[in-house]
Amino acid sequence: MIDLDILERNIERMAAAVRDKGLTLRPHAKTHKIIEIAARQMAAGAAGLTVATIGEAEVFAEAGIEDIFIAYPLWISTQKAERLRRLASTARISVGVDSAAGATRLGSGLGQASGRVSVLVEIDSGHHRSGTMPEAAAAVAEAASRAGLQVAGVFTFPGHSYAPGMPAEAAAQEQQALFLAAESLAAAGFEATCRSGGSTPTALLTEGSVATEVRPGVYVFGDAQQLELGRCAVEDIALTVAATVVSHHETSPDAPARFIIDAGSKILGSDRPAWATGFGRLMDHPDARITALSERHATVEWSESTVKPALGDGVRVIPNHVCLAINLADDVAVTSRGTLVDRWDVVARGRNK
Repeated sequence: MIDLDILERNIERMAAAVRDKGLTLRPHAKTHKIIEIAARQMAAGAAGLTVATIGEAEVFAEAGIEDIFIAYPLWISTQKAERLRRLASTARISVGVDSAAGATRLGSGLGQASGRVSVLVEIDSGHHRSGTMPEAAAAVAEAASRAGLQVAGVFTFPGHSYAPGMPAEAAAQEQQALFLAAESLAAAGFEATCRSGGSTPTALLTEGSVATEVRPGVYVFGDAQQLELGRCAVEDIALTVAATVVSHHETSPDAPARFIIDAGSKILGSDRPAWATGFGRLMDHPDARITALSERHATVEWSESTVKPALGDGVRVIPNHVCLAINLADDVAVTSRGTLVDRWDVVARGRNK
């Protein structure tokens, strides 16, 4: 379920905060995969969208989004190149690259259309996933330029910000990496007009002195991870999973009560960082924890002094990682002030290629 009032407040609040910093907002749509939410983000002032796959880009381009960044170092096949060419004929498309080989292959695959696709060099700012070292950004940019691609700048993902006490440190490392990469490009004759960073934990910590845009995604919904990191409050949670108590689990008198709900890993997702206190939270019972998941069941540990929910009672679950949960649903119920007002299709669900 999506609470429309909270969703719209989250969208407006992030847009205003980023605008006040003099930054551009390019939300990551892999979080929601929903056209109606993308439209609200654009109306609030987003410059375009970020996506993770060509498939997601196709969905949002067809819906009328005109500026899309595929934040991924694509390894281009003949089929992918043809899809990118079609996309570039209807929208402004930019793609991530993090190696000379990948940039060369991208330009070669696009052929005469290479000039219609711009690239951002991905740099590693401490997450140690994809991305080249900041000082090596120029070599990738030079390969992209030789391949006929437009080099628009650099980007990074401070994914190590998703841990207790890490957002401020990750934001500082992001700024340093973007600065060094931009210097590397400038020394080689490139102007890094776009310097893109910012995850949900760091977006409001990113400073405009180096970065030019941020790409948060989870902020539209919030989730249990962001709640535990202190990056949102319970009243900021816009997406929950409606579940029903289906079984009571007997425990010893000195142990916390337990019960079973009909929402498992196939709707909540199974992501649980080592620091997380459970597999999810209950919206209206902050002290309860989901301590175990199977495919269709979740075990809730109830430490509150009140009587545990009865069989058949409904509860609202806050998923740990909302991006996984939304990708497991065909559509969502949209509510306002407790009343069902709409249903939205998760149109980019499963567009993983």
